[in-house]
Amino acid sequence: MCGILAVFGCVDNSQAKRSRIIELSRRLRHRGPDWSGLHCYDDCYLAHQRLAIIDPASGDQPLYNEDKTVVVTVNGEIYNHKELREKLTSHQFRTGSDCEVIAHLYEEYGEDFVHMLDGMFSFVLLDTRNKTFIAARDAIGITPLYMGWGLDGSVWFASEMKALSDDCERFVSFLPGHIYSSKEGILTMDAVSMLEGGDSMCMQEVLEGGTTHHGIRKKYLRPHMIHYIYGRPLRRQAVTKRLMTDVPFGVLLSGGLDSSLVAAVASRKMAELAAACQWGTQLHTFCVGLKGSPDLRAAREVADYLHTRHHEFHFTVQEGIDALEEVIYHIETYDVTTIRASTPMFLMSRKIKSLGVKMVLSGEGSDEIFGGYLYFHKAPNKEELHKETCRKIKALHLYDCLRANKSTSAWGLEARVPFLDKEFINVAMSIDPEWKMIRPNIGRIEKWILRNAFDDEKNPYLPKHILYRQKEQFSDGVGYSWIDGLKDHANNQVTDAMLVNASFVYPENTPTTKEAYYYRTIFEKFFPKNAARATVPGGPSVACSTATAVEWDAAWSKNLDPSGRAAIGVHDAAYEDAAKTPSAMNGA
Repeated sequence: MCGILAVFGCVDNSQAKRSRIIELSRRLRHRGPDWSGLHCYDDCYLAHQRLAIIDPASGDQPLYNEDKTVVVTVNGEIYNHKELREKLTSHQFRTGSDCEVIAHLYEEYGEDFVHMLDGMFSFVLLDTRNKTFIAARDAIGITPLYMGWGLDGSVWFASEMKALSDDCERFVSFLPGHIYSSKEGILTMDAVSMLEGGDSMCMQEVLEGGTTHHGIRKKYLRPHMIHYIYGRPLRRQAVTKRLMTDVPFGVLLSGGLDSSLVAAVASRKMAELAAACQWGTQLHTFCVGLKGSPDLRAAREVADYLHTRHHEFHFTVQEGIDALEEVIYHIETYDVTTIRASTPMFLMSRKIKSLGVKMVLSGEGSDEIFGGYLYFHKAPNKEELHKETCRKIKALHLYDCLRANKSTSAWGLEARVPFLDKEFINVAMSIDPEWKMIRPNIGRIEKWILRNAFDDEKNPYLPKHILYRQKEQFSDGVGYSWIDGLKDHANNQVTDAMLVNASFVYPENTPTTKEAYYYRTIFEKFFPKNAARATVPGGPSVACSTATAVEWDAAWSKNLDPSGRAAIGVHDAAYEDAAKTPSAMNGA
């Protein structure tokens, strides 16, 4: 991942302002420690902190068209850049960077080109010929982007809030799948945005079958295509295209279904990669946890089965607690479940980077797409399940994508997410949601359809018991005592009186537990403005559910906690005692 900062319309364009832009851009250097760049044009500034993954030798940013009248600063990867270059035969490319294609696409097609990009990206582009600019973010929001406004009328964009929060009167999280055009002066929905409305069909509707929704007959993929739709795109495209790299890489392997499938597919592709000539054909895998944790055991077994070069990292509860302030500064949220999961990922990323690895694949997105969280056991029907998956995918940029990106970028490590491939989501959201419903009476556990697609008797991807392992949230899988330790620590830091008066101190998104209150105090220390706290979502949750899904089970309202163990009667190690005694959770 890289870090971008762009400012347009500054009243002050003196050397002092240039120095200030450089100073703010340095706040993003953890994202891109390999090189720094700055382009100034009149009252416009485009800054870049580079993490060199593709073409490390010549791909420094900002990037330009042939005569340097179009300037672009990009954070992300464009996986189809070679195909796009073939459409731009009249253009001359200066670098081998996958991102340079954006400048030439704009020159060729104007603003109507973003839908052509296949990748994860946030970018800002300046056309010096008419002094206009655009900004865009990928459809899911895999890479972060913020937009702000200064008192002098300036418009700001940055990869992280910390680069603009001090100099902007107001700022917001830039919406995924959107383009900002200075010509139009409004945010317009990009054609690649795949989540319209929130409860409508998320993707293109193809083939036959389906149900009626809002008076429209939905078309779903037929069940007999299960093996094709999930096996082939994930194997041949979603994973393979993300192995595009000129630097050492690996896979984050928790031992759960999603990361294990990514590792299994990647390990089979290693020998075919151009990078194998330089980095070898043995896949590196990485796992973190408290000693004896469920994830460590499962990951080791998967790694042995796949014959990867496995790296196992341990941390203690105290080490995690000691890192909390730094974690919250980097991930820029006070959301409880995000902080719980980000801390071990943050610690692991530091270890991974110390080994010389700069890019990893990770399994985020599968649970949102397939209804994999344990609370989906209580989905009342397929329509409600589908609506909830759409809500979850729409919110990924505020939760799992934010965590995966910022926890790794804190140490100059790039995380890529195959399950959030554009084509893969198109296919996955086009199947009848009935096949995602959890039906224990006929042997269907969560994400059964994905497990079944990779249940290959002749050439197994994974051992059966791993393929059908119960869902374990990352913050639980690293060791159950991790969350318990966080709660105990928060109980010692936050008094009963503080929690009672929380609504007066924090009237917006009021924390309801001592753990949430503790995280909020740390967040406010780094980001005290109202605009900052408004970028963080709120509302009740059980096992990572949305507030709407909490209503699926009346007992959940007495046991609100984002841990998977809050799924009473579902998780093998659920908070059963808490269900019997609601007051037991009050200090959480």
